[in-house]
Amino acid sequence: MTPPLADILATARVVALPMHTRFRGVDVREAVLFEGPQGWAEFSPFAEYDDAEAATWLAAAIDFAWHEQPAPLRDRIPVNATIPAVAAAAVADVLARFDGCRTAKVKVAERGQVLADDVARVRAVREAMGPEGRIRVDANGGWNVDEAEHAVHALAECDLEYVEQPCATVPELAELRRRVKYMGIPVAADESVRRSADPLAVARAGAADLLVVKAQPLGGVRRALQIIAATGLPAVVSSALDTAVGLSQGAALAASLPELDYDCGLGTAALFLDDVADARPSGGAVDARRVTPDAGALERLSASADRRDWWLARLSRCHELVAAG
Repeated sequence: MTPPLADILATARVVALPMHTRFRGVDVREAVLFEGPQGWAEFSPFAEYDDAEAATWLAAAIDFAWHEQPAPLRDRIPVNATIPAVAAAAVADVLARFDGCRTAKVKVAERGQVLADDVARVRAVREAMGPEGRIRVDANGGWNVDEAEHAVHALAECDLEYVEQPCATVPELAELRRRVKYMGIPVAADESVRRSADPLAVARAGAADLLVVKAQPLGGVRRALQIIAATGLPAVVSSALDTAVGLSQGAALAASLPELDYDCGLGTAALFLDDVADARPSGGAVDARRVTPDAGALERLSASADRRDWWLARLSRCHELVAAG
């Protein structure tokens, strides 16, 4: 049952969080936060997403704010550090913000950069973390199959845990997985699950060894659990550059997974200069608990009037779609 729009707007706050470093073109992360009977939730689809896609994010937020979530199986979630596409010399400073993290996800295939930049960055992470650290790379679909195969070979010396969304399409992922299988480097699917009309297509095509899942884009914790179970693949829970409130929904998903074999991408609060609550990793993990935003932070981080109007108009349009089923 979808709550009336007025009930959502009654508590809605639009916030703008500044970032330490530009991340996939984002310098300031905007979000709508609102409170329901179960607590606070977040609606923050990226600006370029259309209303049909964004409505799934709103459905997830409503579910988290209005309905009881699945019972948690753990109260702490191990998380990875996230390294934006920075110069190799900046890697150590970024890693220092992720207290105790034993795993790092490194962004690669950034527009305007070349493979040599990626190799230098990943080497710098390996040097900083030592041989015991785990390194995964995320290309966000930025390579074609030949480019991805070449990149995997170039980066293999750094002992990769897996390569995330190296190519954009499911057939490309399947072909790359076939080509690099002998190397023992798994292929993970993210966008091919969360931005697909058929999130199970990756599993049917044998295109991935594991999934990267995010609670908001998949429609909430229960829906994400259903998709994971249907694929039969292991899952890594990650964030969509969420505020502390959205990260708590991701933590609820990770806490309710029957198996949690990988460190999760839920430490991204360390990428922000300021947040509505403190959700930064401590000892390589985050708490699986609901977050209540700090009243002072909500004021301090309030978006401008025009951005507030833009977000609330978007929320209203998406609410119509959610209510219509």
